[in-house]
Amino acid sequence: MTWVADVVHGILLGGFYALLASGLALMFGVMRIINLAHGSLALIGAYMALLLTEHLHISTYLALAPVLPGALVVGYLLQRTMLERSLRAGQLVPLLTTFGLLIVIANLLQQFFSPDVHSLDAGRIGPASWHVSSTLSIPWFDVLTLAIAFTVLGGLQLVLRFTQLGRELRATAEDPDTAELVGVNARAVYARATAIAVAIAALAGVFYGMRSAFDPNAGANELLYAFEAVVIGGIGSLWGTLGGGIVLGVSQELGAQINQEYFALAGHVVFLAVLVARSAAQAPRIRYTLRRFA
Repeated sequence: MTWVADVVHGILLGGFYALLASGLALMFGVMRIINLAHGSLALIGAYMALLLTEHLHISTYLALAPVLPGALVVGYLLQRTMLERSLRAGQLVPLLTTFGLLIVIANLLQQFFSPDVHSLDAGRIGPASWHVSSTLSIPWFDVLTLAIAFTVLGGLQLVLRFTQLGRELRATAEDPDTAELVGVNARAVYARATAIAVAIAALAGVFYGMRSAFDPNAGANELLYAFEAVVIGGIGSLWGTLGGGIVLGVSQELGAQINQEYFALAGHVVFLAVLVARSAAQAPRIRYTLRRFA
């Protein structure tokens, strides 16, 4: 029964990873940018909520009302002022730009909020859990996080499939130059995609702040888990991101069952195994292509 509990908890943990990774998957799917500052942008959401809860004395959930629109604006301006220029310079420049942004955000957060560890109040739902058996209890907060991950991913899927913005996003992701020829403003589409991605990252950051303590340098670790979830699930696939997050969460919980020190290691091993398996699967196709053009 202990292993069953680990699997259940891993699925719930995977819901958080999927929520954190969905914005990263969206940016890569539309603009082919691996946003190395994604985890730090999520932390900005957590710190914005911290300011509001401390100074206005409101609940963390109520703080989401101004945090999410603020994150939309930050994402839009980030694309218009920084990422748009770096995209014109090739594929490597956006990677370096977001890496520099990660460092800048971490240092600014440390300057304004100190290196101290903070946390957000999850309210009455935080410590509550549903006790299924003596070895299995399901935290309500984790169930809420998984439900929000489903909602965000489902909402993104509906937007991409049934709305004008979604059609423009898909067209721009496929071929921005051709999309421009039929009247799509690729610059505006990129800015909207980045705004949505940063807002989702901020939402994940607030939930991260409610589930564990955070500090200005926590963004790098969260980026790593988000990136692994995206790769395991298939780069550019939204529902694959959910599957990747669940695989990562379950592997971490099962690793911790063997030894607590294996929690992070087990996820990294699964990530590397997926990369090796995909490389092996693509090798015959590459050899066949080389033989055709030899």
